[in-house]
Amino acid sequence: MGRNAVETVMGAAVLLVAGVFVYFAYNTAEVRAISGYEINANFYKVGGLTKGSDVRISGIKVGTVLETKLDPVTFDAVVTLSVSSEIKLPVDTQATIASSGLMGDKYISLEAGNAKEFIAPGGKVASTKDFRSLEDQVGEIIFLATGGENKSSGGL
Repeated sequence: MGRNAVETVMGAAVLLVAGVFVYFAYNTAEVRAISGYEINANFYKVGGLTKGSDVRISGIKVGTVLETKLDPVTFDAVVTLSVSSEIKLPVDTQATIASSGLMGDKYISLEAGNAKEFIAPGGKVASTKDFRSLEDQVGEIIFLATGGENKSSGGL
């Protein structure tokens, strides 16, 4: 009976330590959604960007992706972002879909412009750069390395 009590106490201690680690990781990783004002950005393709992805300026998290949906008229991907109310984005801000490494998570990178006017809540980021997949980049390198010619349709 004494051995079962020791095992129970040790198990409780392990669960307590695991809970402290989870609490620490949650608070340190900033996985919470940032509340603020909403803006939209249109992209040709989003390449795996999902709800809850980060919105960053200079690598610092300033917002969260709230929704991705398809515009039924233009067939563009419409991304709704929540940006911290402390951040006022100029109207010439550019949004880019970036990746945290070769196969990492996708996020929106905002590059603030120099305009004196700011994007209003519910407004739209006018300038965007689409996601470029690894396959797109490799294809472009191969195209450039071969001189950009279509060798399969030419004569000898």
